[in-house]
Amino acid sequence: MSFGRPPSINVGFKTTPPDRGSFPLDHEGECKDQMMQYMDCLKKNSSTSTPCRIFSKQYLECRMTKGLMERDDFKNLGLGNVDGTENPGLSTEPLDKSSMKPV
Repeated sequence: MSFGRPPSINVGFKTTPPDRGSFPLDHEGECKDQMMQYMDCLKKNSSTSTPCRIFSKQYLECRMTKGLMERDDFKNLGLGNVDGTENPGLSTEPLDKSSMKPV
């Protein structure tokens, strides 16, 4: 009786690097403000990312400017059409926690 994995599980398996490579973590918190705005927006909109795309774009722009990721066109990152005025119906304002309505 063998308790190891079957020998066929490793046949043909090859590791590949990520498509966009790796990038350094923001240990110094250089883009923390932009990241927190994005996370707050996600919380306020029940994790719906569509109204928060402008914050995502600002965060990525900060990372590219500070050299924390390689500069790329926003079109390639799926944010080419973000101009800051999209989805006016969804809230990006602070919510009153008790009523879950914009303050």
